[in-house]
Amino acid sequence: MANHTVTAEASFGGAPPEDLTNEKREDEARVVKSESLLQGNRTVHITHNGSTYRLQATRLGKLILTK
Repeated sequence: MANHTVTAEASFGGAPPEDLTNEKREDEARVVKSESLLQGNRTVHITHNGSTYRLQATRLGKLILTK
């Protein structure tokens, strides 16, 4: 399966999912569905502050984030 790097400029394939277009309240964190990040893949790489992390979906439907 292909690995993809997701950055702040990532495209979500056309119109952004509804959960990304709603304005968030000051006390709420933005909610992003894992399907939006994984886009049909089991693994994506996420860069954050110069480090690369791996987000992986398991066969049991759990998520693992490793550095």
